[in-house]
Amino acid sequence: MATLKVLYVDDDEFIREVAELALGLDPDMEVRVADSGAAALAIVDGGGFSPDVFLLDVMMPHMDGPATLAELRRVDGHGQTPAIFVTARAQATEHRPLIDAGAVGVLTKPFDPVAFAGEVRALLGA
Repeated sequence: MATLKVLYVDDDEFIREVAELALGLDPDMEVRVADSGAAALAIVDGGGFSPDVFLLDVMMPHMDGPATLAELRRVDGHGQTPAIFVTARAQATEHRPLIDAGAVGVLTKPFDPVAFAGEVRALLGA
């Protein structure tokens, strides 16, 4: 199985650390994390990391998840990179606008760390 490069973006340090550890349980995932939309852009645009999927917290200060995705889509080579939003909002009606914003799916926080990597792969159809 080819290595799946994942960029996880979340302003909450604890959740970011748990997500990095959880995704790291999959030996075929290479994970980078960012604490903001601006940091994610720096990693992708000139930072030497070209993710296969973006995992984005929805509610972040300065640049929320949908705005971050819009900016990441402008980076050469990432106009079609799959994105998954991660949110504490569990209502299906709240997920529809995120799908409409270009996500392939939405995962709800708190997530099960043991199942998290598998859920990401399932949304990607891998």
